[in-house]
Amino acid sequence: MLIEGPFHIQIVDNSDAASRELHLSFSPEFQKLDHESRIKDFRDHITALQQQSQASEDSATQQGILTILQISEQILPHIESDEVPLSETIVIEIGPASPFDQLLSSATLK
Repeated sequence: MLIEGPFHIQIVDNSDAASRELHLSFSPEFQKLDHESRIKDFRDHITALQQQSQASEDSATQQGILTILQISEQILPHIESDEVPLSETIVIEIGPASPFDQLLSSATLK
């Protein structure tokens, strides 16, 4: 499954192996959009995630998509108010066992 969107997703294992981080970096294409286009693109991304989640029959994949959806919904108001520095990476700490493990083993994230 391919999840395309306004940001690239990377999981980083911390050296202590007790936790992981989810890194979200906005794509150069997204960064170049004007404010209104960014909002539309981000809303379209959320709609696509909702559709992918409903269409998925694999529970691990569905959980991974729902997690990205939830994060995206939390970021949307900050995109709308233009207060997210798009050149910076958003870092989210996640536990050692994550639905992303299964998702990433069978998916390509862009």
